[in-house]
Amino acid sequence: MGDSGVTNRPPGAPVAHGFPHLDTVRSAITALYRRLSADGVRAYATSLAPVDAAFGDEDDLHLGAQRVARSLVQHLRLPDARMIVGFRTMEHAASVELTAGPEYFIELNDRFRTHRRDIGAALSHEITHVLLHRLGLEFPGTRANEILTDTTTAYLGTGWLLLDAFREDATSRQKLGYLTPEEFGYVLAKRAFAFDEDPSPWFTSPQAYTAYTKGRQRALDDLRRPPLTAAGWTGRRRYAKDRRYAQDHPEAGPDPNVPYVFETGPQGLRVSFPCPTCHQRIRLPVRGRVSARCGLCRTRLECDT
Repeated sequence: MGDSGVTNRPPGAPVAHGFPHLDTVRSAITALYRRLSADGVRAYATSLAPVDAAFGDEDDLHLGAQRVARSLVQHLRLPDARMIVGFRTMEHAASVELTAGPEYFIELNDRFRTHRRDIGAALSHEITHVLLHRLGLEFPGTRANEILTDTTTAYLGTGWLLLDAFREDATSRQKLGYLTPEEFGYVLAKRAFAFDEDPSPWFTSPQAYTAYTKGRQRALDDLRRPPLTAAGWTGRRRYAKDRRYAQDHPEAGPDPNVPYVFETGPQGLRVSFPCPTCHQRIRLPVRGRVSARCGLCRTRLECDT
């Protein structure tokens, strides 16, 4: 099975920004928790250390690439997978041939011969493809599957390399991966909140740090939406208004502009909303302040329903 690999945006080409893939990113986080379990995801609570991906100009090209690949294999808990790394002229930044293993052949774009600092970023995406292949986790369609791969790479502790490979100045632009820089920042911030880990000191690219702060702000928004008690005054007021309307109009459908949905059943009014960590939907009775735990990622949530 062939893999087209991580994208290689031509130098000077415009870089897309913002959050156009956020729904797919959130679905990918949910799918990851469902496949690995909360304990399985927590096994990746410590990110790959920068020293394990460091690659100097004085290092031997092939030996250095193999060393970084081994570090990524160990971090992603693929002990019996062997990566054989080569270089050739190609359109994409990298590709991997997905087979039964245990050997996987990764090809990197020839330009990495002289851009060695980003070899770890390209390898992180391809080796995550191997992990997902072994887990049997995939999304339908190439683009959605690549977004799943980027999201998994970032959430499991190696994707900070992909964001750090983003550089944009007056003379050149470079970005690896299918997510926008801000979306990479969003996933990294979600990970940071879940595992109390701050990746920002590892960034060598100023543009990567800026994208991370923008993504972090969007991730913070997830923690401040009603019915969570951390929601701001405006959100709580809107929630109270919507709750009254749902009580008075039980036949009304959901409002697509808000993340919560009210449902009327035999036990009375209930509200469902996405977990701010894993985005699995949670259902609670509407009865005021309550402490709940997500059944998927086991995050403790303080709510005012």
